[in-house]
Amino acid sequence: MNESLPIVEATRLAVDTAPASAQVGGSEAGKIGVLLVNLGTPDAADAPAVRRYLKEFLTDPRVIENQGALWSLILNGIILRIRPRRKARDYAKIWNHEKNESPLKTITRSQADKLAPALVALGPRLVVDWAMRYGNPSIASRLTELVAQGCERILVIPLYPQYCAATTATVGDEVFRVLTRIRYQPALRIAVPYYADPAYIEALASSTRAALGELAFVPDVILASFHGVPQDYVDKGDPYYTHCIETMRLLRAALALDESKLMLTFQSRFGRAKWLEPATDRTVKKLAKDGVKNLAVITPGFSADCLETLEEIAVENAHIFKRYGGQSFAAIPCLNDSPPGMQVIAEIAQRELKGWI
Repeated sequence: MNESLPIVEATRLAVDTAPASAQVGGSEAGKIGVLLVNLGTPDAADAPAVRRYLKEFLTDPRVIENQGALWSLILNGIILRIRPRRKARDYAKIWNHEKNESPLKTITRSQADKLAPALVALGPRLVVDWAMRYGNPSIASRLTELVAQGCERILVIPLYPQYCAATTATVGDEVFRVLTRIRYQPALRIAVPYYADPAYIEALASSTRAALGELAFVPDVILASFHGVPQDYVDKGDPYYTHCIETMRLLRAALALDESKLMLTFQSRFGRAKWLEPATDRTVKKLAKDGVKNLAVITPGFSADCLETLEEIAVENAHIFKRYGGQSFAAIPCLNDSPPGMQVIAEIAQRELKGWI
C-alpha cells in the first residue's frame, strides 16, 4: 500500500519529527474519526428492498425538491408500485452474490479498509469507517459508533468529486440531523469536493490510459458520462454543471484529447423535467447512427462502480450502441479501490485532517 501511496512516507516523517504537543493537537484521549460516505444501495436485489430504498431516496427534498401532494401521489401511486420490480431485476444482474450485497457496498467497504492502513502514519487515534446516505450502514449508525469509540473529531468525506445539493449537501443534512440528537457533539469537518484536485485528475487520466491500453480495439470516441440532474437545479445556483465542465477541461488536457474525442454527457434522466444535456443514451445512439464503430465510456463522477455504471452504462448503453450500428463498446471501471483511487482518497483525508493531526 505504501508503494501506491507515496505521500504517506512524507507524512510519516513529519509526524515522527514533530513535538508531542503538535502530534496530539488536543485531548490525548480523544480519537479522530474519518467517515467515507457514498450514495446508497438496497439491502437485497428484490422488489421490497428496492422499494424501501427508493422511498427513502425519493422522499429526500434535496433529491426531489417539490415534495408536494402531487409528487406524493405519483411516488406512492405509480413509482413505488412499478419501478421496484424493474430495478430489482437490474440489481440482480450486477449483484455480488458471494457477499449478498451490491458492488457499491463491497467497494465502499474496501475503500475504508484500505484507507485505514494508508493513514496509519498519522497515528493510532484515527478510526476509519464508512456509511451510505440511503440504506445501510446508515450515517446515523456509523456516526453514533464513532462517537461511542471516543471520537471527539470526525471528518466526513462524501465520495462525490463534483458538488451537488442532491448528493453532497444531503450528506451534510443527515450528519447535522444526527448531531442534533447527540448531547456531547464531536467537532466536525466535511471534505470539500475534489472535482479539480490534481490527484483526482491524474488518477482519472492514468486509469483511463491503462484501461484503454488493455482494450482489443481503439475507440473512435470516448464518452465521459456524469450523473444528470434537472436543469432547474443548476439554474437555481447548484455548481454541479460547472464542476463537471472543469473536470472535463482538466481531463482533456491531461489526456491530450479535444471535445470531439472526449465528450461530456449526462445519464440517468428521471421524470419529464428538462435535465442536463447532452444525454448519454441519446448521444450513444447518435454516434452509432453517424458511423462510429468503436466507443468507450468513462464515468468520472462516480467514485465506485454501481448500478448506474455496471448496468445502465455497461449493459443498457452497450445494447443501444450495437443496436444502431456500433461494433465495439467498453465501459471503463471507476477508480474504485484501485491504487490510483485510493491515492485520491488518502490525499483528501490527509489534507482535511491538517490541524487535527
